[in-house]
Amino acid sequence: MVKIENEAQYSGALKRVEELMLKLPENTPEDDPEMVELILLGNLVADYDEEHYAIGEPTLIDVIKLRMYEMGLTQASLAKLIGVSPSRVCDYLSGKSEPTLKVGRIISKKLNIAPSIVLGV
Repeated sequence: MVKIENEAQYSGALKRVEELMLKLPENTPEDDPEMVELILLGNLVADYDEEHYAIGEPTLIDVIKLRMYEMGLTQASLAKLIGVSPSRVCDYLSGKSEPTLKVGRIISKKLNIAPSIVLGV
């Protein structure tokens, strides 16, 4: 099986993918030699990206902080919104404790966070 082995190959393949994407019109047939090249190189680049530059799943803390920023919430206003003390929110955001199932449901609904993230699954 062929794969990209190093950064130099990755850079070259990525450059060629970019060139082909700009060159080929959207209606290019899949059996066109350059489209075949684009598909194959694109898959190789994607595999290398996944192996070397994978982005992990966000933690609940990351998502809560993002939602707080998006909604303009302080720790105190978040505490009021979800019905816990500000010190409890501080504990959640520092990783000292995790929300109960009841509070997790409220966080999921009020902050529009997927239940799977709140539950850590």
